[in-house]
Amino acid sequence: MTILIKNTTIADGSGQPLRQGDVLIRDDKIEKIGRLENVVADTMLDGTGLVTAPGFIDAHSHSDLQILTEPKVMPKIMQGITTEILGQDGISMAPLPEQYISPWRKNLSGLDGESDEINWHFETTEGYFKEIEKAGPGVNVCYLAPHGNIRMEAMGLQNKKPTAGELQKMCDIMRREMDAGAIGLSSGLIYMPCAYSEIDELVEICRVVAERDGIFVVHQRSESDTVLQSMDEILEIGRRSGVRVHFSHFKVCGKDNWGKIETALEKLDQAIADGIRVSYDQYPYVAGSTMLGVVLPPWAHDGGTNELLERLRDVKLREKMIEDIKKNDGTWDNFIGFAGLENIYITNVKTQANSDAVGKNLLKLGEMRGKDPYNAVLDLLLEEENAVSMFDYYGLEEHIQLLMKRPEVCVCTDGLLSKGKPHPRVYGTFPRILGKYVREDQCLTLEEAIYKMTAKPAQTFSIQNRGLLKEGHWADVVMFDADKVIDKATFWEPVQYSAGIENVIVNGQITVQNGRHTEARNGRVLRNGI
Repeated sequence: MTILIKNTTIADGSGQPLRQGDVLIRDDKIEKIGRLENVVADTMLDGTGLVTAPGFIDAHSHSDLQILTEPKVMPKIMQGITTEILGQDGISMAPLPEQYISPWRKNLSGLDGESDEINWHFETTEGYFKEIEKAGPGVNVCYLAPHGNIRMEAMGLQNKKPTAGELQKMCDIMRREMDAGAIGLSSGLIYMPCAYSEIDELVEICRVVAERDGIFVVHQRSESDTVLQSMDEILEIGRRSGVRVHFSHFKVCGKDNWGKIETALEKLDQAIADGIRVSYDQYPYVAGSTMLGVVLPPWAHDGGTNELLERLRDVKLREKMIEDIKKNDGTWDNFIGFAGLENIYITNVKTQANSDAVGKNLLKLGEMRGKDPYNAVLDLLLEEENAVSMFDYYGLEEHIQLLMKRPEVCVCTDGLLSKGKPHPRVYGTFPRILGKYVREDQCLTLEEAIYKMTAKPAQTFSIQNRGLLKEGHWADVVMFDADKVIDKATFWEPVQYSAGIENVIVNGQITVQNGRHTEARNGRVLRNGI
């Protein structure tokens, strides 16, 4: 099977200047790039007026469940993404011991969704990979072993310090998951049970990751009031363990903290000067998205979702939760504290009974329920068994552009859930950068943007022979109209595919042609990034 792309503008992913030429694909590899005359191919794609680039790599994605339930992963492939990095934020699908399936599904539901349609009895990363391969993914996937899952298998869901034996077990599990093909470790230090860990625990696990030159990807403990101290913790983990450090969705949240961004960047510069290998990812929006349960103080989640629900039924403990939120003492990332009730919006719920809450902010939720917004939120979390997602406005456009220009950045969607009214980044991230930040705002050149979407994440996550249009590399390719590409998804109408993405090829098979999905599913599990 051969595909010939003719008369196209080539952005090869390296950051080098655009050039004109042709691209010949044979089976699943790029065979030849240049001026190709008298070449006969099974399929010819006219690249006139289009840019041809490597397939985009989503550096932070939450398609972990969707890759099994909706394996075409339409919101991603239709914006040119051909590879996703799963297993983010320390809470994902595997490992998942049998005895924890029920509570873990509840804990995961606000981030990655819920389904009764899949087999949850895969137990390990290897078992999860086999389920993905059985489903037939439409995109390639890499996987980070999640700290929360590892901790759960080793010592359960309680808020306690591990014994020496439990810490050794975590390290052994980490080795097992890397043997299965995980590319590194992720943690989400605002999410249970990752939030219960201290620095020494993370250093020891990261030493295992560093043995294989893996990467530590982390949603740090604070992105707001104590962001600078939080960065110090993560960089110290890198210094002590030797692991490569990657900050998830790097930002500074809340107007009271915006003045800290220059100091945060100085910390990155100093760490790099000290020899710590540091990178980060970013989505191009001034609002974030996660599970609504993060608005609660960490102690409320101790022991898992079932225990959380019991606390939400206890009048005195509810009062204590609300008191801690209002006190906003800086000891935890208080989303209501830095964003405000008016700037947090419900995006998805589990039951039809609360579907009217979707698209409403927390103040409006209180009005609709005839009660103060704090109790309205607690009631919603109880009724939905914590399976509620949200987005929150946190930042400034000038900071988006400042961080986007840095050499450490990879592009990501941080794409949570495609149900309800998801964050528009699920559908629009990569075309938004090409349309708004390249063409309209001229924040980046086209070559720079493509590099941050392709070669940079491939290098960062050690993904082999992808991220560049290069002879001998895997044939992951996207073709787009640089004059028309733009996101259409908005916060109020987010379920909209972008304009200008014309053709997408995954491992040598045309998956999107003339803007339409071909029903092909030719993705692969990239064990160890290969």
